[in-house]
Amino acid sequence: MDQTRIRNFSIIAHIDHGKSTLADRMIELTGAVEARDMREQVLDSMDLEREKGITIKAQAVRMSFTAADGDEYQLNLIDTPGHVDFAYEVSRALAGCEGAVLVVDATQGIQAQTLATLYLAMNLDLEIVPVVNKVDLPSADPERVSKQIQDLIGFRADEVLFASGKSGQGVLDILEAVVKQVPPPKGDRNAPLRAMVFDAKYDVFKGVMAYIRVFDGRVDSVQRLRLMQTGSRFEPVELGFFTPALRKVDHLEAGEVGYIATGLKGVAESRVGDTVTVDAAGATEPLAGYEPAKAMVFAGIYPTDPDDYSDLREALEKLTLNDAALQWQPETSAALGFGFRCGFLGLLHMEIIQERLEREFDLDLIATAPSVEYEITKTNGEVVTIDSPAELPTSNEVDEIREPWVAVSITVPARFIGAVMGLVDERRGQFEKMEYLDHAEDEGDSRVLASYKLPLAEILVEFYDQLKSRTSGFAAMDYQLDGYRAARVSRLDILVNGDPVDALSAIVPTEDAPQQGRKLVSALKELIPRQMFDVPIQAAIGGKVVARETVKAMRKNVLAKCYGGDITRKRKLLEKQKAGKKRMKMLGSVEVPQEAFMAVLKVRD
Repeated sequence: MDQTRIRNFSIIAHIDHGKSTLADRMIELTGAVEARDMREQVLDSMDLEREKGITIKAQAVRMSFTAADGDEYQLNLIDTPGHVDFAYEVSRALAGCEGAVLVVDATQGIQAQTLATLYLAMNLDLEIVPVVNKVDLPSADPERVSKQIQDLIGFRADEVLFASGKSGQGVLDILEAVVKQVPPPKGDRNAPLRAMVFDAKYDVFKGVMAYIRVFDGRVDSVQRLRLMQTGSRFEPVELGFFTPALRKVDHLEAGEVGYIATGLKGVAESRVGDTVTVDAAGATEPLAGYEPAKAMVFAGIYPTDPDDYSDLREALEKLTLNDAALQWQPETSAALGFGFRCGFLGLLHMEIIQERLEREFDLDLIATAPSVEYEITKTNGEVVTIDSPAELPTSNEVDEIREPWVAVSITVPARFIGAVMGLVDERRGQFEKMEYLDHAEDEGDSRVLASYKLPLAEILVEFYDQLKSRTSGFAAMDYQLDGYRAARVSRLDILVNGDPVDALSAIVPTEDAPQQGRKLVSALKELIPRQMFDVPIQAAIGGKVVARETVKAMRKNVLAKCYGGDITRKRKLLEKQKAGKKRMKMLGSVEVPQEAFMAVLKVRD
């Protein structure tokens, strides 16, 4: 295909604004997928994506489109996730495009994540095509939303398109706008090959499958290729593009999007962001690549069966190839045995990874409560970072502890702003600014964009659930890391039957620690099964017990066969039972169930 007739673009939007449905209509209109093979959310191929109704992985598809001028164009669409946890997927997808279709829901208007993804695209200097979607809904107000787009982002009224991903209305206009407004790729087809790996996955038969955007030159199926960062060399097993099924071809040229089946078996041999070139007389300068994703949430993941440890390691290696944002390293817990300390972009990312490990690799796992990364300056001047309560040094070794803070943007109707402020105050947050996105006839219905700064640890647990609950589901949230600030925190240790359970430890604000300890031991009392002896559950800070509950023993009635008679006989039986329980308490061990590890998350209830 002539390079001037290629268009590479993404669809970006807030979660649930209809990106995947709009992509369905585009695929249907261009005939990229046969009518008999068409289904809803055709680009959401993972079971988890279909169950949860969200896009998790960016997906690509090539479409042929005959424009109004009679010319045929090759459109390479990359559908992106909308949830804040998967913003890294969006940034990778946008790096392979020249334009983006910005989708805004005609009933909800501009949301926090709409602006976040828009700024991401604008920073990459992409051409933006604004679209108001879902105009066929009874509650839609497309004119009001169009006015928001004009006022907030600066588009003219005639630039805003109206569409319905459900009915297909306006989809042809969007494709025409993409052809007219999005510039063709600029790569030099005569230069040495340079192709960016924007995603990858592992195939049992074909090895590492690298999803690429060719920037310069041409890649042939018979060439010997090299990855410039890792130095891995290979001959392609297969070369092709997405329809969205894999379609085999002999070559890909500058400006095109496709895949290479590398045949590489080692996961470390290929990285997302690497540059593919020919082995002999290839390019000397690699492409810019991507900033590595910074993990914000950390948790321990352990196999329920210790024999599955090596299987879990292999599963994490394969998932890391498909999800470059996942970080992990081995760790050991006295309570849970051998496992891995994993870093995630957010709580949803953590939940998705755990579910994928359990489903795709048939593993039974235990996950510990999530925590954040702290910076610690020791009294000797050394600066260390820790992401696990077990690594927190003793108070006499610490000069200062700093915790991560985030800048949070919340869009909400004005009538709920008091409830949002109350929630932020409870979570040690600070108000920054507030601006009205529009002005409704009823002042309470006017949409407000409120900006706050909060400790990251405070938004990890139930913050989003509480935000949705207190605003009747109307609030939308986006957050970004905003640096580190000094914090007063302590390690809260949990002792079961006198033994510390390291997996239940948590780092909490010092002033809240006793209250958190009382809540946690109360929750654990209900979850830890009764034994034949009393089981004390204690919360301690620096060796000082601040809360205690006791799981009472199950008691056998040893006097059941005594029908009257000498009292000393009964006393003798009771003393014998008491001595047996004492011996059992010293020798017996208490098994802590999986639910207990998640009780740490519920201490705010």
